[in-house]
Amino acid sequence: MSKAIVLDAELRKDTGKGASRRLRRAEKLPAIIYGADAKPTSLVLQAKHARKALENEAFYAQIFTLNIEGKPEKAILKDIQRHPAKEFAMHIDFLRVDAKHELTTHVPLHFINQEICVGAKAGGAIAHNMVEVEVRCLPKDLPEFIEVDMANVELGGSFRLSQLKAPNGVQLVHLLHGEEHDLPIAGVHAVRATKEDQSTEEGTEGEESTE
Repeated sequence: MSKAIVLDAELRKDTGKGASRRLRRAEKLPAIIYGADAKPTSLVLQAKHARKALENEAFYAQIFTLNIEGKPEKAILKDIQRHPAKEFAMHIDFLRVDAKHELTTHVPLHFINQEICVGAKAGGAIAHNMVEVEVRCLPKDLPEFIEVDMANVELGGSFRLSQLKAPNGVQLVHLLHGEEHDLPIAGVHAVRATKEDQSTEEGTEGEESTE
């Protein structure tokens, strides 16, 4: 279990693009929290604390505490607006968590047993199609991550959403829409021969033909 995350926030008193620019110049980050049938509330975060939280994988899936001027609120990360060129966060959306209501969010995938994967041992290369999966569950059931066991995936084979072992009470949103949404999470593909390999092979065949 990851260490509980607590992020301090202040109530935001001024709004607008100009105010947001002033906040960022002051090393602060605008944010908002909404949901749980409560009024949306504009917030201000310390940019360095927000950046540190964003470096923590658990912050993207775990329920954490927003300490809003001394009043704690349980929340999850809902959206990050990033600078189009420099990729740093410009605005963060949080969703309030109500213990009695299901939430829908994304959970990271952890790939295990890749070093003993059957297909990889046969000369294939593992490719990841997803790094996270959308889930629906009560807050108490929200996992920090879900494992993808690649051990028995053969060359040319794939690991699909329906093969995930989601914890009790956790539904995979894609699968709620029908079997046609049972997408591949990862696969093991044959490695293409390089030009150097092909040249060596052709040269060997030529030597054999001259004998």
